[in-house]
Amino acid sequence: MTVDHDALIVMLSRLKLTAIRDQLDSLLDEVARREMTLREALAYLCQREVARKDERRIEMASKIAHFPTVRDLEGFDFAAQPSLDRNQVRELAACRWVAHGDALLLLGPPGVGKTHLAIALGREAIRQGYSVLFVPAPALLAQLVKAHAEGRLEERLAFYAKPKLLIVDELGYLPFEPSAAHLFFQLVSRRYERGSLLITSNRSVGEWGSVFGDPVVATAILDRLLHHSHVLTIRGDSYRLREKRRAGLIKPATLNPEQVA
Repeated sequence: MTVDHDALIVMLSRLKLTAIRDQLDSLLDEVARREMTLREALAYLCQREVARKDERRIEMASKIAHFPTVRDLEGFDFAAQPSLDRNQVRELAACRWVAHGDALLLLGPPGVGKTHLAIALGREAIRQGYSVLFVPAPALLAQLVKAHAEGRLEERLAFYAKPKLLIVDELGYLPFEPSAAHLFFQLVSRRYERGSLLITSNRSVGEWGSVFGDPVVATAILDRLLHHSHVLTIRGDSYRLREKRRAGLIKPATLNPEQVA
């Protein structure tokens, strides 16, 4: 049986094997160069097709996640943050905590790489087939408050409950209004033991009472978040300030004799 090139292209298109179709000549040349058996050649072609589909799936899921930028673990400077356990982060990148619906809190002062890690772990979750949504805390609360005022709270809660992993960035930089704190509690309750939450914050959990403006609500939120959770606290200098010091824009802090005494 002989099949001409055009007919083969048509069949590959109908089967939606676009990676094989678009690279057909080069792939067949590689099969011939390696002198593959029929089984090996079929496996090789399937691998290329699966790789292309994975690339497109990850690209589409990343757009849906609304990451503000592209970050990965390979680009994180672990040497600059010695308080962070590299092995623990690698373990988290396996995303078993996402599969189990656990929470992950990334705590530390501004500029230490919390958002970088959050995005990188979110991208790892996407690679492993989980749906992800990234949202800054102020935007999240503003949308919940607006939805509540318009009678659409249930719809908005359902939207934020849908992804397997919800990343809430920069919790604590701005204080919550009491009504917003109660709405956030409803979201945490909705996702509790169903979907994972990754929260970055510049405030320790002991300060969340003042963040939420209601210690009782803060306790109820933490009770659910910490039940099945992982907490990483980063203690280090801001990347941005470090770069400015290197450039000579900021002088290193010095102590005067009275401070030393």
